[in-house]
Amino acid sequence: MDVRSLRYALTLADELHFGRAARAHYIAPQPFGRRIQQLERELGTKLFERTSRRVALTPAGERFLPRARRVLAQLDDLMRTAEGDHGEPVLRVGVLGFGLADRWPTTRALLARYRPDLGFSYVELDWETQYDAVRTGEVDVAVVHDVGGAGDLVVEQVTATERCAAVPVESDLAAADHLTESDVADCPRVMPVGQPGLAEWGGGETARGGVAVRSPANLAAAVATTGRIGFHAEPASRYFPHPGVRYVPLEGPRAVAAIATRPRDRRDSVVAFRTAVLAGATVEGLAGADGAGREPR
Repeated sequence: MDVRSLRYALTLADELHFGRAARAHYIAPQPFGRRIQQLERELGTKLFERTSRRVALTPAGERFLPRARRVLAQLDDLMRTAEGDHGEPVLRVGVLGFGLADRWPTTRALLARYRPDLGFSYVELDWETQYDAVRTGEVDVAVVHDVGGAGDLVVEQVTATERCAAVPVESDLAAADHLTESDVADCPRVMPVGQPGLAEWGGGETARGGVAVRSPANLAAAVATTGRIGFHAEPASRYFPHPGVRYVPLEGPRAVAAIATRPRDRRDSVVAFRTAVLAGATVEGLAGADGAGREPR
């Protein structure tokens, strides 16, 4: 989604006149109108009703435009960090599992545009170290699975995805389209080990005990090895596929991916990364929203 088109749409929403809105951006009305039409095609819905006498927002436009304003405000914040002190050219980014999943390209593109001087290194995290790596300064910022227990850090949600069960392919559960808590209540578990709240998200201990794993990347292999089941976030089916494991949607709390930073760390490099991640998530939310009004799940 082109940021300039968002700015054009906001101006048109203010002016409700194609000629005046186009002049505000020093562009002819015809190419201005084509950019608005292209944006509407990308969204799959009309934002404006046009007649020979007036321009008005559609209901979808009424829902969409406030969200577009928030996106542009975040991008403006990112641009302001580009004017700061660039004394930290490399940011140490801790990543748990697949991290931002499909949102990494958008985050990198925003940083490349607004902070081309800023590079970042990759530090692998596991469930036990995801918060402590930030606390100790091993990393500057971390992409974590937020399960609580980090009240001393600034933790900001980026995405929330459905939970799924990782089950052995030979299990009867592998044929299900969807599972409930009662379906898996008596199944021996592969348990994620880490902060308070993680065990509850992972289904809790069963009477028959569990096998411990410390990294999201290893959960599928543990399931295939032991024949037990494990809980994961939905993107694991793409990022951690395994021939011996099937991922089945499972009811329960969603998996929250978040960025964690130290509360007093106001370096412009940290602010730039955090802003790029949140702005990127909002931009992709705009592009993927159903009817320009509801966030994608």
